[in-house]
Amino acid sequence: MSHLLEVDNLKKHFPVHGGLFNRKTADFRAVDGVSFDLQEGKTLGLVGESGSGKTTVGKCILRLMEPSAGQILYDGADITHLKQRDLRRLRSEIQMIYQAPAASLNGRMTVGQIIGEPLWIHESLKGDAARDRVLELMNVVGLKEEHYYRYPHEFSGGQQQRIGIARALAVQPRLIVLDEPTSALDVSVQAQILNLLQDLQDQFDLTYLFISHDLGVVRYMCDEVALLYLGKIVEVAATEVIFESPKHPYTQALISAIPEPDPDTQREEIILRGELSSSQSPLTRRGGFRGGDGGCPFAPRCHAEKLAQCETVPPPLLEVERAHQVACHLHPQLDKA
Repeated sequence: MSHLLEVDNLKKHFPVHGGLFNRKTADFRAVDGVSFDLQEGKTLGLVGESGSGKTTVGKCILRLMEPSAGQILYDGADITHLKQRDLRRLRSEIQMIYQAPAASLNGRMTVGQIIGEPLWIHESLKGDAARDRVLELMNVVGLKEEHYYRYPHEFSGGQQQRIGIARALAVQPRLIVLDEPTSALDVSVQAQILNLLQDLQDQFDLTYLFISHDLGVVRYMCDEVALLYLGKIVEVAATEVIFESPKHPYTQALISAIPEPDPDTQREEIILRGELSSSQSPLTRRGGFRGGDGGCPFAPRCHAEKLAQCETVPPPLLEVERAHQVACHLHPQLDKA
């Protein structure tokens, strides 16, 4: 199966200003060398805490943010530096569904206008033809014909997200970036939206990049999982491999915090202590920027027995088992033991 999306060493740095003259003093490394592949028709979960860089990765892929470095390949073509006039075709192929449905919908437009706008922009579709297509999309996502002339504030959160999903489907995309699409919804509504997304993936042969901090949702939705920590991927593997045999200490801590439904099953929760590493690269006297903190970003909070190089050498993302990559100095040694 071919890779629809390939991300290689993606970086997104933001300047930090300060001092008397508000000069640039540092770079905030929101995304710092992220690489992954996404197979067509599959779902990759991008998981991490708030501030780990998940959403920034998604926005860079859609070119809503300009990457600082790296390469993004979509269907084999480099889209990293596409000009604005060349982005229109890309917009019809890659869509995004947002975390807060109410904030992503124009409150002054009706449902019919919201879903129909992409059809007018990309296909110049108007009138009865556009209305028929919109009604078809509304039916696909579980909305009624009577909702066509209503406004977003008249709907519940789950219904608003269905409007957003219909809008994303309007241009027949191949890849959809889902930015925590259910985190703002009630639990019962979450299940309905997740089931809808799975049905739509099967029906339209969609590929998903699923951004989330909820490991339960990720396990249900995703074929493969990549875990982010301070802008770096620390572990990548098939979903069940991640949950059954996590290797990175950060992944182990996250898995241990998942509530166990069976009261007879005992699982010790790993408590992360210590301070987060800095994601800023300070300015040197020569005017350049130092390339990081010099070690593993997770080292200050790591519960495992650390090695000397954990504090001084950034661990590369290596394949320690078949199709299982880990960025940790411990595991190549553990595999040899």
